[in-house]
Amino acid sequence: MTAIVQAPEQDRQLTEQKTLSLYRAHLSKGRATLAELFGSHMEVESQGAWLSTSDGESFLNCGGYGVFIMGARHPLVVEAVQRQLHTHPVATRILLEPTVAAAAEALVAVTPEGLDRVHFALSGAEAVETGLKLARAHGRRRIVSLRGGYHGKTLGALSATAKDVYQQPFRPLLPDVVHLPFGDAEALRAELAAHPGEVCVIIEPVQGEGGVILPPNGYLRQVEHIVREYGGFLVLDEVQTGMGRLGEWWGADLAGIRPDVLLVGKALGGGVVPVSAAVATQEAFRPFDKDPYVHTSTFSGQPLLMAGVQGALRAVHEEQLVARARELGERLLPAISEVVHRNIPDLVVDVRGQGLLIGVELVEAGLAGELLIELFNHGVVANHSMNGSSVVRFTPPATLTDREVDRLIDSLDRATRDLVGRAATMPEGGR
Repeated sequence: MTAIVQAPEQDRQLTEQKTLSLYRAHLSKGRATLAELFGSHMEVESQGAWLSTSDGESFLNCGGYGVFIMGARHPLVVEAVQRQLHTHPVATRILLEPTVAAAAEALVAVTPEGLDRVHFALSGAEAVETGLKLARAHGRRRIVSLRGGYHGKTLGALSATAKDVYQQPFRPLLPDVVHLPFGDAEALRAELAAHPGEVCVIIEPVQGEGGVILPPNGYLRQVEHIVREYGGFLVLDEVQTGMGRLGEWWGADLAGIRPDVLLVGKALGGGVVPVSAAVATQEAFRPFDKDPYVHTSTFSGQPLLMAGVQGALRAVHEEQLVARARELGERLLPAISEVVHRNIPDLVVDVRGQGLLIGVELVEAGLAGELLIELFNHGVVANHSMNGSSVVRFTPPATLTDREVDRLIDSLDRATRDLVGRAATMPEGGR
C-alpha cells in the first residue's frame, strides 16, 4: 500500500485550520474571527522591521502597540537574554542578584533627574497598579485620569482607563475616580482645589490608544504646577510613549516636567521579553523602602528580564535610536499626511503625531478597520486605537531604513487608493 505524502502547502493550510480551531476552543472566538478578516495568516518569524507568515509572505511591521522601537530580535537584546538564559534565568528573590541592580542603574541613568527608585513588573498595567498604590500609600486616594486615556485593564488600571465599554462588565471598580477632559487645565485645577492633598493624577504625555491625541502647548507643565500647588501626586504613564518613541527619551523630557512616578513598559524589554517598571522619586518610593514586602511580585526583576532591559537600553544608546526616531518622525508625518489627504480627502479628519507615534483619523470607525485591512493587503501591519476607534496608528521601529520608509509610503498610497473602492460599497451609517 502506497503512503500518501502531504504537500507542504496542504500542511500549512491544515496547521492554519488547526490553529484557528484551537483559538476558538481554548483562547478567544473573537480573536479567531478577527484573524479571519486578515486572511488567517500565522506569524512565525520576525526580524528587524519585518514579520513573516507561514505562507512565506513578509510584512513591514509598523504595529506592535509601541513595543518594537528597536525592531524585532535586536542582536544586542537577543545576545543579552541568551547569555542570561544559559547562566541564571530565574532568581530566588532572597539573595542579592546583580542583573536587577544593573538594570535599575541603567534605567535611572536615562530618566529625568530625581527619579532614582525602581520597581520592575511584567506588564504596563502592573506598572500602573504600582503607581496608583504608591499614591494611596501617601494618602492620595482620589484618582483623576483624562478622557481618552488608556492605562490597562487590571481592576485598578481599568478604573483609570476612561472607556465605558471596558469598564461596564466589571463594575464596581475603584471608588473616587474622576475622568476629566484632556487638555483642560482649569477643570483639573477645580478638581484638585476641591480636594487638596487627596488627589493622584495619572496622565499620558500623548494619548496613544486615545488616537494619538497631543496635548496643547504648555498643558503638561500646567498639570505639574497644579498638582504641586494642591498637594497632589503625579503619575506619568509612558508605557507606550517612552524609550524614544516620541523622538526624546520621554514625553517628560519634551514637556520639561518631573512626575512623582514615571511608568515604563512595552519597548523596555527590547521586543524580546515582557517587562515594565515604575520609576519614582525617593520620597514617592518611601513606602516600598520601609517595607520590602508591601508590594511584591514573583517575577519582578527576574534576571532573564533584566538582561533584556540592559540589552534594550544599550541598543537605544549605541544606535542613537532616540535621534533616529525624531528624524524618521519628521520625515514620515508629512509624507503620510500628503498621501492621505491626496488620496482620500473626503474620508480623513486629521493626521497627527509626535516622533514615531503617528495617527490617521478617518471620518468613521469602520473606515479605520477597512484601512487596516488594505494596509495588510499591501504588506504593512498597523494598529487600531482602543479608545479612538476611528484612528489607525503607525508605530514603526526607529531602525527603519530609507528603503523601508519608501516601502511604507508606497504601501499606504496603494492602500488608500483601494480604500476609496471599499468605502463606495459600504452602507451609509454602517461603516
